[in-house]
Amino acid sequence: MPDLTKRVAAHARALAPDAVRMRRDLHRHPEIAWTERRTTYRIAEALKEHGLQPRVRPDGIGLIVEIGFERPVVGFRADIDALPIQEETGAPYRSQVDGLMHACGHDAHAAIGVGIAGVLAALDDLPGTARIIFQPAEEDIPSGAARLVEEGAHHGLDAIFAYHVDPSIPAGNVGLLVGPITSAADKIHLRLSGPGGHTSRPDRTVDLVNVAARVVTDLPVRLAEELGSDRHLTLVFGRISGGGAANAIPSVVEISGTARVRDLDVWRDLPDLIERFLKDIATSYGAGVELDYRRGSPPVDNDGSVIEVIQQAATDVLGSEGIRPTPQSMGSEDFSWFLEDVPGALVRLGVGKNDHPVDVHSPTFDLDETAIEHGIAVGALSLLRLMERRR
Repeated sequence: MPDLTKRVAAHARALAPDAVRMRRDLHRHPEIAWTERRTTYRIAEALKEHGLQPRVRPDGIGLIVEIGFERPVVGFRADIDALPIQEETGAPYRSQVDGLMHACGHDAHAAIGVGIAGVLAALDDLPGTARIIFQPAEEDIPSGAARLVEEGAHHGLDAIFAYHVDPSIPAGNVGLLVGPITSAADKIHLRLSGPGGHTSRPDRTVDLVNVAARVVTDLPVRLAEELGSDRHLTLVFGRISGGGAANAIPSVVEISGTARVRDLDVWRDLPDLIERFLKDIATSYGAGVELDYRRGSPPVDNDGSVIEVIQQAATDVLGSEGIRPTPQSMGSEDFSWFLEDVPGALVRLGVGKNDHPVDVHSPTFDLDETAIEHGIAVGALSLLRLMERRR
């Protein structure tokens, strides 16, 4: 085992400069959900340089590569899409595409995935097969993971894991948790309607702006009262749109937001609950209401046996001081769709650059690139250990 750790670490160290260059290339050329064709091409070409034969999806977006020829088969998921955010980092490798940015670290995930494949391809004694899945559209709803699961990308896997960069954890560390590590997140779009009218006579019509305000303030409160504080529901609206004149009550107001919840059973019942309370609020003021509820992803529920293997691999690479507990996040991760059928885990990869890190999805987000080598070494060794455990 010590010899294997040394070999993996040495290969990871040798491949890290190429992985950093790939991360920077992808960062300069971000592509959002279901447009990641250049990203897919660059990843495929890099894998071919390691003597591998990647399988690109029929539409040219996303790909899979396998290293090895026997069971067990274990997997690593790397998401590859960017976000519609204008970058403000000023980094020399900053985005060259206006309005798009890798603000969530998926460029690093992809580069690490290529690095892991390179390490495993350099070893001649694999105790199984590794499947690296480069997944598009993690940020979209419906998500890329849901699509790839429908296509069978996870079929035959005995275990799978993934990283998500975490700027709150310093580079050289990983955050681990058994059980739910993320929350479910759904998108909600509401359309309130009424006859409209003059602002001097709100009593003759339905004041939709007032109704919208009631929905935004009252709906989260009613849901919290129904579910109880221990169910951890976060319903937040990010957009309200309606009207075009200060002295005219609009006939339509639209509201959009997200509902996030930690509990899987609550997530399953949430659409019906929201619709019931929403109609109660809107109709009490005479407004019509339409709800467009878009399912996101269930919580990621980390399997204890997979975490045990990853923890041992991470300890061997980083030392025991490199392992940190991490709380369940209210953020969402579509990796959960793979875990509906396969035991697996999401690992927080520390990428923090200083004591005051910028959070993901920020226009000034960047990461400590030394974490890429750590991610490759821990990832490759974890896959090897998962193979050994499931033989």
